[in-house]
Amino acid sequence: MLFNSIDFLLFFPAVCLAYFIMPRRLKTIWLLGCSYFFYMCWEAEYALLLLASTLITYLSGIGIARSSTEKRKKAVVALSFAINLGILFFFKYFGFAADLLEGFLGFFGLAFHKPAFDVLLPVGISFYTFQALSYTMDVYRGEVEPEKNFFKYALFVSFFPQLVAGPIERSKNLLHQVDEDHPFAWDRVRSGLLLMLYGYFQKVVLASYLAIVVDSAYDQWEQCTGYQLFWASVCFAFQIYCDFGGYSNIAVGAAEILGFRLMDNFNKPYFSVSVADFWRRWHISLTSWFRDYLYIPLGGNRKGRIRKWINCMTVFLLSGLWHGASLHFVAWGGLNGLYQIVSEWTAPLREGLCKKAGIRTEAFSHKLARVVCTFFLVDISWIFFRAQSVREGIGVLSRCLGLTGGEWLTWGDNLSKLGLEGGEKLNVLLLSMLILFIADLLSLKGIRFREWLKGQGLWFRWLLCYAAVAGILIFGIYGPEYDAQQFIYFQF
Repeated sequence: MLFNSIDFLLFFPAVCLAYFIMPRRLKTIWLLGCSYFFYMCWEAEYALLLLASTLITYLSGIGIARSSTEKRKKAVVALSFAINLGILFFFKYFGFAADLLEGFLGFFGLAFHKPAFDVLLPVGISFYTFQALSYTMDVYRGEVEPEKNFFKYALFVSFFPQLVAGPIERSKNLLHQVDEDHPFAWDRVRSGLLLMLYGYFQKVVLASYLAIVVDSAYDQWEQCTGYQLFWASVCFAFQIYCDFGGYSNIAVGAAEILGFRLMDNFNKPYFSVSVADFWRRWHISLTSWFRDYLYIPLGGNRKGRIRKWINCMTVFLLSGLWHGASLHFVAWGGLNGLYQIVSEWTAPLREGLCKKAGIRTEAFSHKLARVVCTFFLVDISWIFFRAQSVREGIGVLSRCLGLTGGEWLTWGDNLSKLGLEGGEKLNVLLLSMLILFIADLLSLKGIRFREWLKGQGLWFRWLLCYAAVAGILIFGIYGPEYDAQQFIYFQF
């Protein structure tokens, strides 16, 4: 069940209505049942995997608490990680690993035929697996007490707003909220609805129009000019931001209506002044997960510069692999890791050059140059994320740089050739991009639009909301026969 589907628009109000009128003692069971129903709308049988991951990590928490020695606690943690990651490997990475092994052995003239398994990647498996494993580690570290009520813990793992694409919540933030009473509160409901509305704008309007350009170019990249691929790659940077950011805003808004507080997953990432700054603002729940449960345990920056760089590259390579079982995702992750290593390595040189040249690093012009440079570097890496192979990524990048495919700076090639024929679609896209820019800029300046709107007159609030809903309904793209369009991060 997709957030941007008619089914969800009927499902969610029904869930909320029943939730707010039923006795408190039934609310956990109600939300748990609704969460499993929500998940089973994709593939009902894969709810068993969700239940298995939940049961394993629930028992691991109890096992850690009852273990009398450190050695036994570590054994329980290792077993929990091994089983959960083993399930994740089989469903997501077995075919990829078998292909790599087949190619490696074939290079030496050895025959290997991989077993054929007809399995479908369970939606959201990477998200809920990481969320469940973080609970095991938090219990081991003594940061949370093991949850004894299985139904409450199961709701923590399967809470439907963030189940299939995050944010990847921590037990320290979400688990204790299951015990709290969440009565109906109009201010909270209004705030959540506004955030959901903005999320729908990001997905149904902005991301959908950008997808037209991106898909038109990348699906026939060998026939496109460098100019077209350049603009399509810029569009993809904003498409994936609006698509995933839109999902996150809908998830956080829906949870807020129900009384739950989820973490923010994005923080104006394209205003970043460095790649390291970008990764503090992009997919925050995953970045912080890798930092807390992989980078720091590997030694972080405590064991010298070389070890720090190795740890950094390890994290980003695995982050790329987390996103998909393909080498082009690994290349994307490795490129972002390389950016950070080179940036730290060259920092003294760049600072020295700025001093000698008399460049004022605190000036707006310098910060703007850093933002543009960071976006350019990040966008290069997005090319490999969007491509279907490393070869395609290199091909698209070479055309964007003007190395092949004609003169990419020819202004005669325009976006109308990439699906935005006529002026209306292009105008809608440009206006929507302006709204996105203003919204992020206001947020960057500390202006909270929802709080500002709350202080306006009732007639103005309703007029603006009606205009926003009408704009989404009129200009939104819903797919053929109004079929909801998939979210990009559902494939992970």
